[in-house]
This record gives sequence, structure tokens and C-alpha cells, in this order.
Amino acid sequence: MYTCPLKEKRVHTQVCFAGGPRPRNPRVWKTRTKIGSVSKSERLVEHVKSLSNVKEEVYSALDSFIAWEVEFPLIVIKKALRKLQADREWKRIIQISKWMLSKGQGKTMGTYYMLLNALANERRIEEAEELWMEIFDRHMEYVPRMFFTRIITMYERNNMSEKLLEVFADMEELGVKPERLAVVKIAKTFMNMGMMEKYEKVLKKYPETEWEYRYRKGNRYRVRVPKSQYHGESLIHQDESTPNVTKDDESAIHDFHIAEATNQQHEVSQLCEEKENLIHQGDSTLDVAKYDESSLHDFHTAKVTKSNMKSL
Repeated sequence: MYTCPLKEKRVHTQVCFAGGPRPRNPRVWKTRTKIGSVSKSERLVEHVKSLSNVKEEVYSALDSFIAWEVEFPLIVIKKALRKLQADREWKRIIQISKWMLSKGQGKTMGTYYMLLNALANERRIEEAEELWMEIFDRHMEYVPRMFFTRIITMYERNNMSEKLLEVFADMEELGVKPERLAVVKIAKTFMNMGMMEKYEKVLKKYPETEWEYRYRKGNRYRVRVPKSQYHGESLIHQDESTPNVTKDDESAIHDFHIAEATNQQHEVSQLCEEKENLIHQGDSTLDVAKYDESSLHDFHTAKVTKSNMKSL
């Protein structure tokens, strides 16, 4: 019986200039091209801003935007979300993020954090809590610290002290070290509830540090933290005689300094009037210590402050 011998399979390999086989790219139909993504994201932002807040209208407009795309334009959507975040368009961020997640795309921690931040800023607390619990239950040991800080800030803003302390207890159980901003919020909550012992323990356990780690594009950087970034104990230790002004409210601080300068100017002007009246009366028992050069210096300082106030 005759059998035909098997032919050897010939392998055609191309040799590159370096002498080795030419590397071949993997045959994947998905692309990572970024050409034209900026202009597309800008057109998407302009188109979305012109729509109403009806869910069906927004979703149909987004579907028509990607109708002729070969693949889902994830890069374009991400750039549009960042643009909307810079413009503080929280409602549009919620709509686009939910639409993207319903398509099964963009399920990353960055998308979830942007959605959580938008819900917190829109005061949609129930939806933010539902999203937080879903993320926490699914990724319990891998939740980034910024999620804890964001949810603690939301609870502190809405005076939900018990839930804030529950989140802090979860952080303690998981061994997550809170950021400085979260430490300030937690200590302030303990002080408002009258738990001074726990308040002191929190500040002692998590003191203010000089260095901090920041993350950008998957890389970790060690950055020096300026002391003026987090007001820390200055927010907590407030004298009763001083007005309740926080550094987060720049307008309140501005008004406080203007009022203080106005009071100082009024006192100095009264002092100078008293001095002039005594001089015209020829009073020989003039108290020189009361009207020394420092008072005149304060008077000139008040004049300069007044001119600065007029310029503002």
C-alpha cells in the first residue's frame, strides 16, 4: 500500500534590519487612536449642554452620536466627562456616566468616583449611598482612600454624624489610613457630639504630616504638603470671641477682614479726634502714652486699608 509522505509546512519569516524576525502586532480589531478625540469631545459637550434634562432625550442623542462608530468611543467620552467636570455640570456627568455604564463600558474606579462626586454635589444622597455600598461590597479591600474621603465629606456636609462614624469604623477595621481632610472632618464630628476623648485620640493617632503621596496615571509621587492646604486644628480650635469663619468660604474671610479693618479705622479716628480736642483746649495734663507714635502708625495703616477696600 502506497502512502503519500506529508509535506513539511513552510514558514515564511521576514528578517528585519536588526537581523532577527520582524515583530508582528497582535491581531486585535480594537484601536487606541486619539486622533480627533478632542474635537469630538468638544462637539459632544456642546450638543449635550443644548439638551433638556429628560432622560430619554439625552440617551437617544448619545446613541445617535455613536451610531456610526466602529467601536465605543471611550476616549472621547472620558474627555467630555472631564470637560463637564471642569464646568461643574454635575447633572450632565450623571446622565452620561449612567448611559456609559448601561452600555457595559468604562467600568473603572475613575468613572465610579466621578459619578459619586457628581451625586454628592447634586445632594442626591440616597443614590450616592447606593453606589457607595455597591462599590464597597464588591471591592472591599481595594477601595481607594479618595472614595472614603468623598463619602465622609458628603456625610459631614449634610450633618449625618452616625453614618460618618460608621465609615470611619470601616476604615479602622480595614486598616485604611485616612487623609488629612478626612481626619479633620472626623475630629470635628467627635467634638460636635461631645466625645472629647475620642477627638483627642484621633488627632494624636493621625498627626499632620509633612509629606504626602499623590497618584497620577498609575505612578506614585511624594509631594510636600503646605501647611496652609488643610486648616486642620485651626478649624477645630476656634475661640468663642472670633466669628465662625472657615477657610473654605473665601468670601466670608474677605468680609471678616474688611469688617476688622473698618473697626480699627473707626477706633483710630476717634483717638485722633480726642487728641485734637485736648490740644485745642490747651490741656496740660495730656496723656502722651495714650497718643504715641504707634497710634499714628495705626492711623496711617487704616488709611491704606481704606484705600485698598475702595479698590476692591
